[in-house]
Amino acid sequence: MELLTPRLQLREFEPEDWRWTWPYESDPETVRYGSHGVRSPEESQKYIADSRATAVESPRRVFDLAVVLREEERLIGRCGLKVVDPEQREGALWYILDRSRWGKGYITEASEAMLEFGFGTLGLHRVWADCDPRNHGSVRVMQKLGMRHEAHFRENVFLKNEWCDSVIYALLDREWAARPRR
Repeated sequence: MELLTPRLQLREFEPEDWRWTWPYESDPETVRYGSHGVRSPEESQKYIADSRATAVESPRRVFDLAVVLREEERLIGRCGLKVVDPEQREGALWYILDRSRWGKGYITEASEAMLEFGFGTLGLHRVWADCDPRNHGSVRVMQKLGMRHEAHFRENVFLKNEWCDSVIYALLDREWAARPRR
């Protein structure tokens, strides 16, 4: 599977991609608000192997793709979409980006491609994403995507030795179709 944007290629992970994912997965600042801690090289390799395994499931419900900067042919992050409830046509979006690439709109661009795939090809009705509300960059991405703030859960998850809040943002297929195009 491959999705192309003006600056990015979203593609399936390859076994050796851990060499490019591990540097950002081992950066405490990049994974600060994520569901996992700093990863070892072996943990990054396992994540890639697990991601590759989901790509061959039938029916496929997880689309976890490498985000590659086309101009440099360099993997800079990941963007994913999981069909969490096929009957309700609901999906969940996630992303992570190498900190050296923050603030350039890459994850918004990758997420737009993933949402277009989800609403168009997969026929989803609703896509949601969540994050720690202290993760201002992630909140901004969801807002730029046109997602609505739906919920704020107080101390609903214990991560990295602390109780953390979660915010939920979501978007419906009709909202996606009606959004202004760039």
